[in-house]
Amino acid sequence: MLDEIKKYAIENNVPIIEDQGKDFLIKIIKENNYHNILEIGSAIGYSAIIMAKISEKNKVVTIERDSIRYNLAKKNINEMGLEKQIIIYHDDALLFDESKLENKFDLIFIDAAKAQYQKFFEKYEKHLNDNGCIIVDNINFHGFVEGKRKTTNRNTKQLVGKIRRFNEWITTNDNYEVDYYDVGDGIFVIKRKM
Repeated sequence: MLDEIKKYAIENNVPIIEDQGKDFLIKIIKENNYHNILEIGSAIGYSAIIMAKISEKNKVVTIERDSIRYNLAKKNINEMGLEKQIIIYHDDALLFDESKLENKFDLIFIDAAKAQYQKFFEKYEKHLNDNGCIIVDNINFHGFVEGKRKTTNRNTKQLVGKIRRFNEWITTNDNYEVDYYDVGDGIFVIKRKM
């Protein structure tokens, strides 16, 4: 079933976590015994399903604004029999009513609109457990952020600029410890300084 979801994503240009990133995410969750997870950006449910399947104790709350992807994610979650472990909301994560979040989270996984990374971070970091972490995926954006690739596309340039500003903002933030991993398209693991 997961292979079918992945195949659909590839054929329909739906962005899902790369294999290296997926393996890294699983490792972080297992090593730290994380069970309560918030995901910003469900797409078609691929990563939420992966995170839920690690342990029957795992509970994933995930938010997706695109109605077609939300419906497909809901269908995939139900077909995998994971509707008791995964709660999916159809909403814009920046407008989402946070009072629906009953618990704090061990892990917050941000893998949605890259231009909004800082806004997502600022909105949801208060929902993180003290010993938890926030994982931000795709911080290199296919090599554009670090300058390995160039673009003349105005929209891409603006997006790259926003990701660069987020990267600088978070790595110079005195409240957080940030580790960079050259995995997939670049991953930050962010923890509160104690």
